[in-house]
Amino acid sequence: MTTPAMVPAAPKRAMWPLYAAGFTTAFGAHGIAANLGGFSEDAVTSLLALGGLLALYDGAEVLLKPVFGSLADRIGGKPVLLGGLIAFAAASALYAVADSPGWLWAARLGQGAAASAFSPSASAMVARLNPAAKRGRAFGGYGFYKSIGYTLGPLLGGVLVWAGGLRPLFTAMAVCGAAVAVWAALAVPVVPPLPRKRQTLADLARRLADRSFLAPTAALAAATAALSVGVGFLPVSGAAAGLGTVATGAAVSVLAATAAIVQPKAGGALDAGRLTTRTGLLAGLLITAAGLAAAMLPGLVGVLSAAALIGIGTGLITPLGFAALAASTPAERIGQTMGSAELGRELGDAGGPLLVAGVATLSTLTFGYAGLALLLATGPLLALALRPRTTQASK
Repeated sequence: MTTPAMVPAAPKRAMWPLYAAGFTTAFGAHGIAANLGGFSEDAVTSLLALGGLLALYDGAEVLLKPVFGSLADRIGGKPVLLGGLIAFAAASALYAVADSPGWLWAARLGQGAAASAFSPSASAMVARLNPAAKRGRAFGGYGFYKSIGYTLGPLLGGVLVWAGGLRPLFTAMAVCGAAVAVWAALAVPVVPPLPRKRQTLADLARRLADRSFLAPTAALAAATAALSVGVGFLPVSGAAAGLGTVATGAAVSVLAATAAIVQPKAGGALDAGRLTTRTGLLAGLLITAAGLAAAMLPGLVGVLSAAALIGIGTGLITPLGFAALAASTPAERIGQTMGSAELGRELGDAGGPLLVAGVATLSTLTFGYAGLALLLATGPLLALALRPRTTQASK
């Protein structure tokens, strides 16, 4: 592993554009996804087309994030960051100007490909611009602003679509991407690529199969799965219990806001030594599983309890998982690692709702929550159960 010279923490003015890039990718993903089928003249009315447009964005991210993460290692994070933001603005402007169904598909594909570039490069630069002792708080801040994007995206996107359809929403995305690109060009320092040893496919496979990569990535994927299930299915549970749209919307807001608040605190606790990565990840997974179990309770109490607990659990996992990945990765390969970890999160984002929906189709939504809760709790419970035996055997 290459050990670079210790660098001081980056000034705040250099970090803010990276946080804004995190907000942009979250705002772009959820702001448009939540409103493609909304109530406007240019809304997507075909369920098949809607599903295809949603899958197009996510599919581009799954395929391209590891590629662009590796490119950031090769040429430096800033060029990939700026290129991705500019491409995101251009893809968004494409539909805002053209305003036709065919161009909507092209714009959505372009947005997904562009986000695949600037998202992993931004998280890699968060790691490169901060020493290990400051990374927990740095990733906590990055996750905070991504959570704000996830929270505000559907709300602000809905207002724009209500006011003028999809074109104003895509225009806002274009302006946001261009503004963050200019800001990053002026404020983010150049982080040159580090010398790298030749890496074979076998070397890459060994590194990605190592526990230091798999454990944090699995925790991040589990957190993303639970978050997606909470956002997608808690409103369904609320509606089944007779709750109105205001109450169910408030529950989703509680989830996102709780996750946003917890992330900087969890990162700060890690940096201060009050929390270890292992303890935090285990606690986060158990709390998230408890939140999914709480979703099985009827009425408003179950929905709000689930939202709060899932928010706390995912808020613990996210900054600690990324900080652990940064700590265990050679600095010259940090982009590749972040891109691969983002791939794991995308798989969790898709897999969690599919698991819950599949179980719910065969039985009920309550059993769907139980299935995912059991899956999330299995790993931490095994780790806790095996730890005393390992300690006793070593005496």
